Amino acid sequence: MDCASCARTIEQGVQSMPGVATCELHFTSEKLYVTGNVDPARVQERVRALGYTITDLATAAPAAPTAPPAHSFWAFLWQRTNTRFALLGAILILPSIILHELLGYEHHLLDVSALAALLCAGTPIAHSAWRALWHNRAITINLLMTLAALGAVLIGAYTEAGMVIVLFALGEALEGYTGNRARASIQSLLAVMPSTATLLRPAAPAAPPPADDNCAEPCTDKCSSTCGATCSPSASPHEREVPIAALHIGDVILVRPGERIPMDGRIVAGASSVDQAPITGESRMLEKASGDTVFASSINGAGALEIKVTHLAADNTISRVIRMVEEAHEQRAPTQRFIDRFAHSYTPLVVGLAILIASGPPLLLGQPFWNTPTGEQGWFYRALALLVIACPCALVISTPVSLVSAISNAARRGVLFKGGIHLETLNRVQAIAFDKTGTLTLGKPTVIQTYAPSCPAPRLLTTAEACPACDDLLALASSVEQRSEHPLGRAIVAAAHERGLHMRYPSATQVTALVGRGVSGDVQGQQVLLGSHRTFEQQPILHPPAQCAAAHADAAAGYTPVLVSVDQSYRGTITLADTVRPSSAAALAALRQTGIAHLVMLTGDNRHTAAQIGAAVGITEIHAELLPEAKVAQLRSLQAQYGPVAMVGDGINDAPALAAADVSIALSGQAGGTAQAMETADVVLMRDDLHLLPFAVRLSHATMQTIHANIVFALGSKLIFLILVLLGMGSLWLAVLADMGASILVTLYGMRLLTWQPRTLVQE
Repeated sequence: MDCASCARTIEQGVQSMPGVATCELHFTSEKLYVTGNVDPARVQERVRALGYTITDLATAAPAAPTAPPAHSFWAFLWQRTNTRFALLGAILILPSIILHELLGYEHHLLDVSALAALLCAGTPIAHSAWRALWHNRAITINLLMTLAALGAVLIGAYTEAGMVIVLFALGEALEGYTGNRARASIQSLLAVMPSTATLLRPAAPAAPPPADDNCAEPCTDKCSSTCGATCSPSASPHEREVPIAALHIGDVILVRPGERIPMDGRIVAGASSVDQAPITGESRMLEKASGDTVFASSINGAGALEIKVTHLAADNTISRVIRMVEEAHEQRAPTQRFIDRFAHSYTPLVVGLAILIASGPPLLLGQPFWNTPTGEQGWFYRALALLVIACPCALVISTPVSLVSAISNAARRGVLFKGGIHLETLNRVQAIAFDKTGTLTLGKPTVIQTYAPSCPAPRLLTTAEACPACDDLLALASSVEQRSEHPLGRAIVAAAHERGLHMRYPSATQVTALVGRGVSGDVQGQQVLLGSHRTFEQQPILHPPAQCAAAHADAAAGYTPVLVSVDQSYRGTITLADTVRPSSAAALAALRQTGIAHLVMLTGDNRHTAAQIGAAVGITEIHAELLPEAKVAQLRSLQAQYGPVAMVGDGINDAPALAAADVSIALSGQAGGTAQAMETADVVLMRDDLHLLPFAVRLSHATMQTIHANIVFALGSKLIFLILVLLGMGSLWLAVLADMGASILVTLYGMRLLTWQPRTLVQE
């Protein structure tokens, strides 16, 4: 398909078939969706009868991921039979243009050359027009151009007839080329996926089986078989290269330095830096070690990694991203739906208007029907020019090409829009509501303060001052929590690592978890207990009552105090809290720069904690202590007050509020939240960085500005040329140049969004 008019022709043809309930053809993805009680073979027959090729996705063999071919425009033309004829027509029309139109030379051979050009370039166009008229009873742009060319032949304007058809054919081909480049943006996402992986250990240990019935021997380092699995001569006897589709959950694969990671998984051995830009858009390398999650299509750094597969190839994060971006392309935004409905009745109206223009002035006012010998344009000629200029292609293509380009750009930068409608709605949002935990904050505890009785005052962990007693307290606690899976324990161990204290004591022995109360262990003969203030009140532990009172106050304020005793004697307190996400304050400041006037916090946490976080990130409108249903009610109130409201959450525990918002936005997370976030939200931020949010808002503004500019240009250019035509100042070849030029310009202008980025953005 070269233009949106082709898509509309196929849609109308299939929709008119008996048994078809709904039919949608998406020009950008070239995918046809049909529902109803109809044989798919009959649908394919109808599409082929209209002159187009079609493949059934359900039966087509899946293609290996490859990069899109980088063809030049002329190579693209030469690949297609119709455009080869258009190129031949362009060569044939050149003598007539140069000698007749420019130099005024008259010769019957020039007319023959122009007619030959008309036949070469125009036969496929006329054929397509006839098929649409016969099967669909529809008037298409191809019919308008055919009528205009035949009309020009009728009045003896052979050169203009040939130019109209040749320029139209080349313009359609250029539209197809630019559309193909837009589609290539999605194929480029797919191209980063490796097609094979190095299998170390299958999920179920067994002797390596033959890859298929034609393979007589298992794969080894001396494998000479020709099956699907291949073995490298330098590989270990346990290594074999297999297609990624053959991998199962639990398989362990090897990724060497510099290779792309082929599957989502968890590192079981090795450490390396990993480039996750294809998934998250991050420009920096991330350090990964055993236990960390990695994504397919990420690039491994300098270390070898053994990775346990956690998702099948079809369910990898990159596969889900590609699938959702394709689905987003196929969702028609409100502006696009309106233009499609308008274009449906627009073309027949143009034909009717052309008939009125051709016949009205001659019949009612005695104006000339044919061109006069003095050079005055007759109304028949003006009607032909109207048929050419009134083509709706520029108007129809103005919206989808902009939306596709913007969605593709966002996906590459780590923002996943699930449809053009969400881009449109985000453009109108004046208020954004934020969940607190896991959105404005990190959603996990962090040690913020330590206190030992010998210290003059509690020490913030961010201070550079050394306190031997506090350091010893943290080292002891880390020794007990060394193998803990509890979030508080992991936070204490991480804090000890940051200060280089984790090796001061060996790992505790006889570690016992006191369910709901704490944990105890033996550290070099000392009995160390970590617990809450309630635990200490219930145990025979020597401790100052003031410390339990202070712990009570901290807990009431939203902090988590962990008291530490050694041999039943109070040693100190470690205070933890959910800390503000580093990007929150700067990202919210950037949001205000985009024009978002109202930033609101909706949280179930207590008012004191919510106020502290709000002050840290710059939010003044705070609604705290909200149950899930109260969050929804508050969101409805915000919508009544401010209009469309976006809601930002973690995509897991904010489902009711996200569902109630006009645009739901989720942070995907790096460890388990990705799949849930992708399913629940309209927009997914593929990394835990709120700076992506102002980028998404600015992109929505730029997209709608581009769409509006394209619509104004498409309609304005046609209106101006229509006035020129009615005044007798236009010509057929100028009309087709104006029409095709408008279509090409709006396409190229919309495709700018593929590489758009904000000029200024507040960064932390």
